[in-house]
This record gives sequence, structure tokens and C-alpha cells, in this order.
Amino acid sequence: MLVIPSRLIFGLSFLIFHFSFFISKAQFYNLPNDYSYGLLTERALAEKDSSIHSSLKPYIHFFSDKYKHVADTHRVFKFINDDPIIDKVFNEDLLLVKSKEKKFLLRVDPLLNFEFGRDTEDTLQRRLYTNTRGFIASGAIGKDFYFETMLSENQAVFPNYIETYNRNTGIVPGQGRWKTFKSRGFDYAFSSGFFSYQPCKNLNIQAGHGKQKVGQGYRSLLLSDNSFNYPYARITQQWFKGRVQYTNIYASFMNLRSASEKIVPNTERIFQKKAASFQYLSLNFTKWLNLGFFQGLIWQVADKNNVQHFEWQYVNPVIFTNLASYGLNNKNNILIGADLNIKITNRISVYGQFMADDLSNTRTIGNGLGYQAGIKYFNAFKVKNLFLQAEYNDVSESSYTSPITDTSNQSYSHYNQNIAYTPGYGKEFVGMADYKFRRISFNARYNYQYYTYLNNGFYSNQYVNLRLGYTINPAYNTNISLGLSYRTQDYFGFTVPNTKTAYVYLMFKTSLFNNYYDF
Repeated sequence: MLVIPSRLIFGLSFLIFHFSFFISKAQFYNLPNDYSYGLLTERALAEKDSSIHSSLKPYIHFFSDKYKHVADTHRVFKFINDDPIIDKVFNEDLLLVKSKEKKFLLRVDPLLNFEFGRDTEDTLQRRLYTNTRGFIASGAIGKDFYFETMLSENQAVFPNYIETYNRNTGIVPGQGRWKTFKSRGFDYAFSSGFFSYQPCKNLNIQAGHGKQKVGQGYRSLLLSDNSFNYPYARITQQWFKGRVQYTNIYASFMNLRSASEKIVPNTERIFQKKAASFQYLSLNFTKWLNLGFFQGLIWQVADKNNVQHFEWQYVNPVIFTNLASYGLNNKNNILIGADLNIKITNRISVYGQFMADDLSNTRTIGNGLGYQAGIKYFNAFKVKNLFLQAEYNDVSESSYTSPITDTSNQSYSHYNQNIAYTPGYGKEFVGMADYKFRRISFNARYNYQYYTYLNNGFYSNQYVNLRLGYTINPAYNTNISLGLSYRTQDYFGFTVPNTKTAYVYLMFKTSLFNNYYDF
């Protein structure tokens, strides 16, 4: 009798699971991940009976002719109607190459951030700045292959609270490791890129170095673009005329600790690796109701030789089966959750998330649970392009750490940052307002965060950011803006002094991804 190994059976089922589709072609692309940049696309999706699943970002737009008007190029600011004097500066890509047969397309644009300002609460009155130079290139080969790459070099002098964070963690928030620049500055590089292949109508395969985000909110309790870029592969499927979307993400993260017990002199330190896998199932039950289910798993870190020993379940594509195998209280750190989005009207949506990590309740700080509730209001009070949002997050202190192993080894983290909820834990309220009139924009954000610490005391942060901007080129979202970031941090029950930041800045920036300095 022929005996077929179980791993072979699983391998065959994996292939069948991912590649059983109709063999027909569809155009596709990814939309930028910057929060303000995507608001107009979100508004269009809210107004139309769109089949796009908008809870997983960056969006992969499997569009049909019915929804082609939502965004048939990456320029989501096409509502602008003025007539620029110089199109190359005010409306077009810096370099655009395309074949007459539309079989090849290449865009190249600058990636810039020249920011200057002062913190009026800084007793040293230092000159604060960020100096970023780089480029972003994207393109397509035929209808099935899309690629993108981004590279920047940065030097910066930050406000005191960010500088303190950098020195304590060894990284610039969301942008990787740094080295000293002059006396108080930071020098760091940032790069990302991916290729995307669509072999058939309902299947998209991506691999690259970047970030993902799950959820409708400003924060995500499940998987966020908060941390540094990481290598990943992402397989996205759609079934039942786009009503069901299923995504598998396989990633490699790093702990910023040495991978070996002994470091060879005069060599670059190698950091400890850990693998991760994520599954996300998104269901459009009706035109107004979307429900998503999530499973994330951080696998056991590499051994002392930095070799990752995979179990076959690592590539298991079926959501919640690893939960059944390992449970939430295992050396492999599992996190599960769900999110909900309800369109009350074409202008108003309510959303929420639930997260569960460790439910063993064996710690003095309790179970690992998190909740989110929020509301979005597009064209608020019938004012075109006025967007309002309010969000509440509540995450327990024991969340995102492994219940068994050393938390710094097995935590839900990458490069010393949480890969989900940005503050890590605590209670938070976020209020946002965004208004656009032609090229002029105004953005306001308020954050209030409240933390308890092992029942010995608590501290709170308040963060306000006001920004008035002008979009110079909507093709790659280059803008100039004047802003104020005001932050207070108050301690109760600690011997740490309270702090304030009042940072006034002028910024010329290409805004395509999120930086989270509101912590």
C-alpha cells in the first residue's frame, strides 16, 4: 500500500488552497499608505458600492470597469481643477516612461523631507530639522506585473522626547537603526520595495520589504505599519465576486540583540531573527457590513547560530488552525482578533477591533486583551472634503508579550517596536479633522493616552498636531506645510519630572507613508 507523507499532503493542499481560481486577467496596483493621502480614496469607497476590501493596507485594488473611476491611476488627488503653469512641477511625475503598446510603464519621483523648526520648551533652543533625500520608482510590465522601490538617506535633530526614545531603543520610530550625526543628530537610512504579480483574476502574489496594516482605524491592534520595514511575502485571494478576500502574510522580524553568544571582533553584529505568519479573512456580508478575522503568530526565535528551525505549520494557510494546535499560552506567540466596519450612510462609518493575546490570567497584570471603537464622517456636515474621525483604544499591559519565553525574544515586535498598537498598551482617545480645498489642506489631530504601571502609579500623554499645507504636486503628494506639535507628559507616583514639547515647524515633504511620533 502506498503511504503518502503528511507533509506532502499538506504541501499539495497549500498549493490547491492558493491557486484554485478562474484563469482570467485583471489590472491591479497598490495605493500609498499615508493616512491623509488615502482619505479621498476612502471617501470614494464609502460613497460607492465598492467591492474593495479596505481593512488591509496597502490596498490591492482588483478593479473592474464598474469601479474604475475610484482610482484608475495612483493619483488619488485628481479632484484638483486648477491649471498649473508648469505641469512637470505641479502635476506630473518627474520621470515617466511608457511604451505605445502599454506593455511597460515606469515612474520615478523624488522622495524629500526638508523640515526646520524650534521647540519653544527646549531650554537649549536647538535648531531642529530633518533632511531627507531619496527617490521612489514604480512601474508595470504588461497587465500582470507591478513593482515599486523606495530609498532615502536621512539626518535629523529631533525634539527631546523623540531623541530620548531613539537613544533608549536604538532606533528612529518606524525608520530603523541610527548612528550619531554631529553632536546631537541622528543619521539613518530607509528603504522599501516589492514586486506584485497577478497570474489570474482573483489571485495576487507579492514579495518585498515593507509594512502592512490591518484595520479601519488610525491605530491597529492586530498588525500595524508602526515598526520598521521587514521582508515579507503576501498572497491575496478573492472569492464569490469579490465578497470574500483572504490573505496570508509570511514575514521575518528581528530582535535587536546579538544572534550569537560571542561576537567576532571587528565584524558587524548579526541580530536575532524570528519568523511570523499572519492570516486575515475579510467578508463583505452586505454593501454596508464588513467583518474580518485575524490570526498572527510569532514563531520561536532562531538558535544561537541564528538558524531558524521551521515547523511545517509555519506555512499553514488556514486561519485559526494554528490556534487550535498551540493555543494562546504557547512558546510560539499567537494573537487573534477581529474587526468590524459598518457603513451607517455613505458618509458615516463605525468600526472596531478586538484583540486577544494571552488569556491564562497567570500574571499580576492580567490577560492580554484589547478593544477599539471608532467613527468616520466623510463630507462632514455636507462640507466637501471635510473628514472627521474619533477613536478609542484600550489595550491591557500584558498584551503582545510571549507568555512563556523571555518577552524581548518572543514578543510581538520588530526592531524594538510593537508591530501592532503603537503605544504598546494603555487607554487612548484620538480625534482627527482633515479638510482639503483644491491644493490647500488643513489637518488637526489630538491624542490623549493614559497608562498605569504595575499598579504603582500612572502617567499620561497629550499630543496635539496642527498643520496647514499646500499640495505642490499631487502625482507623488509633495506638499509644503506649516505646523505645530504640542505634547505634554505628566507622571503621578513616579520621581520622573513632567515634560513639555512645543515644536513649530516648516516642512517640504513627499508624503507617502506614515510616521508615528504621537506617543
